[in-house]
Amino acid sequence: MTGRAMVHYRRIFGEPIPRVPIVESRDVSFFAFGEDLGQTHGVSPLYFGMRRQLDLHLVEAAFANGAIDFTGQSGSLDLSTNRLHLQSGVLEAPIIIAADGVNSQIAHQVYGQAFDRSKIGFALEVEIPEMTDTELRIDFGAAEWGYGWQFPKSEGATIGLGGVLSRNADMKSALSSYLDRLNLNTSLRPKGQFLPFGDFRTKPGSGRILFAGDAAGLVDPITGEGIGHALFSGEAAAIAATSALNRGSPDQALNAYVRALRPVHQGLKHARRLRTIMFHERLRSTFVRSFQSSRSLRGEYFRMMAGELEYGTLIRQVATRLPGFAIRALQRI
Repeated sequence: MTGRAMVHYRRIFGEPIPRVPIVESRDVSFFAFGEDLGQTHGVSPLYFGMRRQLDLHLVEAAFANGAIDFTGQSGSLDLSTNRLHLQSGVLEAPIIIAADGVNSQIAHQVYGQAFDRSKIGFALEVEIPEMTDTELRIDFGAAEWGYGWQFPKSEGATIGLGGVLSRNADMKSALSSYLDRLNLNTSLRPKGQFLPFGDFRTKPGSGRILFAGDAAGLVDPITGEGIGHALFSGEAAAIAATSALNRGSPDQALNAYVRALRPVHQGLKHARRLRTIMFHERLRSTFVRSFQSSRSLRGEYFRMMAGELEYGTLIRQVATRLPGFAIRALQRI
């Protein structure tokens, strides 16, 4: 969880960190396209835990506050009536918040597809329990238009990579090569998932249905991080729905929700522009040199992940380090 995600968590749940085992890291080693970009110490913290533990904690918090458990049941949604037909009966609601992930079945019904395969990202990773005292490591370019990671956890380490799917024909081979680069020989089977990777829906919903989190495409196109945006959008959707229902105007919930998400959408647009600077073949070497020579730029990258700095500001700082030919190339791109 980034600092930005933790800020949202504290505001929503009123406690400093989730009640699950968390490893906090303030030191990171950066690499890019095989080059060592140096270590950075004392950066804004990142927080690492096991997703299954975090998810269970959040589900239990929901039940403790009155949510009713219908998990484990199959069913079908009637979009014309907002009725969900389950094995145990029928649920009906004036507003539905669809938080059913990147493979959203409700998005399939509303839009005909959950995501655009030409823009989607994909990530693969392995959990290695025996790896302890692992350093935080980021490898830009371990996958095309993406990065690799080594994340310390309380139960070992997570090693993985992700990138734009259309640019990575064989992600399994890329992961194998990355593990070889880290001198890790493991027979563990990787697990994978699609990432919206900045391909967000400008209007995340239809009628009285609001999409939140990955279902709305709210994933950072550089880091692949989505928990922070999921927390924020879930809260924003709930506030918009509650306010609209209190006014007796459920049809107004979507417009209020879209307004609340504008800062997030703007940040994702800026991140997509920065991704072009980082990964485009014409600009790659310039980015590597800038990141390698500037400790402050590496620190600002983590300030951005902590929510202390916006992508637009970071883009301007990177642009000041670009020579004229790179700026002209970016304009052509």
